[in-house]
Amino acid sequence: MPCNTVPIGSNKEISPGVWRLEAPFSGDIRAGQFFMLKCPEGAALLPRAISVCDYDGETVTFLYQVVGRGTGELSRLQAGDKLTLTGPLGNGFPVEELQGKIALVGGGIGVAPMVYTAKVLRQMGKDVHALCGYRDVPFYADELEQAAGALDIATETGNHGAKGFVTGILEPSRYDAVLCCGPEPMMKAVTGQCMAAGTPVYVSLENKMACGIGACLVCTCADKDGKNRRTCKDGPVFRGEEIDFA
Repeated sequence: MPCNTVPIGSNKEISPGVWRLEAPFSGDIRAGQFFMLKCPEGAALLPRAISVCDYDGETVTFLYQVVGRGTGELSRLQAGDKLTLTGPLGNGFPVEELQGKIALVGGGIGVAPMVYTAKVLRQMGKDVHALCGYRDVPFYADELEQAAGALDIATETGNHGAKGFVTGILEPSRYDAVLCCGPEPMMKAVTGQCMAAGTPVYVSLENKMACGIGACLVCTCADKDGKNRRTCKDGPVFRGEEIDFA
């Protein structure tokens, strides 16, 4: 798997606690894949798994939320500072298999992988509709709307878009497939809605990871048969009905 240390292009806070980082990369990236990011001069021992937000063939864009030491170190990087990228990793969304109208459902930082996914799907001539949920103030909504062509927003405060959760504005029966990423309770609820409507649903899990290649087993999740699945290697994208959200 490719592992490169590169000077980053930019790293900016776009919303309180949410940052956009751009770094040079050349290679194939599938929609829904992720990289392991690490500051080579940082104190954090392990890299952080960050999904691909966007990619233009020369620059890969990541959105991340500062929640601990590793992401805190990332937020202190400035243009020109070195960053170690390992990836792309994971299996991504099955974009080639999807037909008809496709809903992209993101919650919070889970909107990040939907931007590149929307671009890939539309380049393939597919009909895309994005739906996103935020606690209060939306971030990266303009970029997602441009990528998807259509966007509906829900906020818990009601200050932007519909008031409530994104599940309140999702009608799975209107779509031929639903792709989802966000907090686990949201993905569990979306999966339930889709199963009730008979609409295929794919979820991108955000489990903590240490290696990103399936060796350490830190990121295992349980499926409906009680078997452990490696989020990094077997996922991060799974069919919603396969996962035991408990």
